[in-house]
Amino acid sequence: MTTQPLRAFHGDQAIKDKYLARIRAHAAADAITQGIGWENGKGCAIGCTLEAYDHSRYPIELGLPEWLARLEDRIFEGLPKAEAMAWPEAFLEAITPGANLEPVRPKLALRRIDRLIALQNGNAGKHGAAIDAVIAQTVAALTQVRQCHEAEIGGDTCVITAAWSAARSAAWSAWSAAWSARSAAWSAAWKQEAAESAAWKQEAADLLELLREATA
Repeated sequence: MTTQPLRAFHGDQAIKDKYLARIRAHAAADAITQGIGWENGKGCAIGCTLEAYDHSRYPIELGLPEWLARLEDRIFEGLPKAEAMAWPEAFLEAITPGANLEPVRPKLALRRIDRLIALQNGNAGKHGAAIDAVIAQTVAALTQVRQCHEAEIGGDTCVITAAWSAARSAAWSAWSAAWSARSAAWSAAWKQEAAESAAWKQEAADLLELLREATA
């Protein structure tokens, strides 16, 4: 039996309008807050959307996949406060009722991987042959994972476990080398960007763009 994909807001504009109105009311009441789920009428992006903190209710109530709820939540917590307060409304507003949002996941992953590959390639030739070898290994592993995500977008399957294992091993090698050589290996760079909120701003912008593009 083929499982039908979720359709955003179960294809019903009224459902989208309901949750948008709720989020706007919580925003007007200054009830959207980072750091808590849902307490005493205040909460995070998920809490103020559901008036409860339970990611598993997104597929049931909003017709949105649970992975997307968790990503919305993580972005909300990673953004600077001003951007975070506007995030829940922007997130819901970007989604078209009836859209199939599953392809958004691998497309978003491709954007992350492309940035990591570009970062690695940008550091080639700067830290000696040993670091260059690690960079080449990391890029090769990331490229393998990228191919799996491309296959997923096209509706094909890909055994991604081995690719992820290789990427993880290569990335760990890159991080270890960076620790001693001060190279800009991708994991270290990602942590630095996240600390400055730049990475989460980029993730938010990419996600909104892909959500707006998603169709039934």
